[in-house]
Amino acid sequence: MKRKQSGLTFIGFVIVLAIAGLFIYVGMKLVPMYTEYYSLKKALASLANEDGIANRSAPEVKDRLFKRLYMSYALDIKKEHVKIERYETSWNVTVDYETRRELIANLDVVGKFHAEKVLTRKAGD
Repeated sequence: MKRKQSGLTFIGFVIVLAIAGLFIYVGMKLVPMYTEYYSLKKALASLANEDGIANRSAPEVKDRLFKRLYMSYALDIKKEHVKIERYETSWNVTVDYETRRELIANLDVVGKFHAEKVLTRKAGD
């Protein structure tokens, strides 16, 4: 009795390769957006651990945040995206921004990101 060999044909292999390539391409567009967001989260956490941050002025807090973002190559976050509000003994830093990357032809990937941190650390804490 003859057995018919079955397996992946060349056309099937090309289709699987095209789908895998598409996912890799989309991943290459999404990963930088999310690494920038996690750099922002890390910069806010680092800022919150700084001694005496609650005693600084709003422009100083913003300047220190952007120095950390610059070191992390987070270039899509602009000064107008950062909102700093004073509470009784702390600062509330809110960052809302949107980033857009070209995907294919006229299709874009849009990421909306929000990060918030309360800065309460005083000198000597």
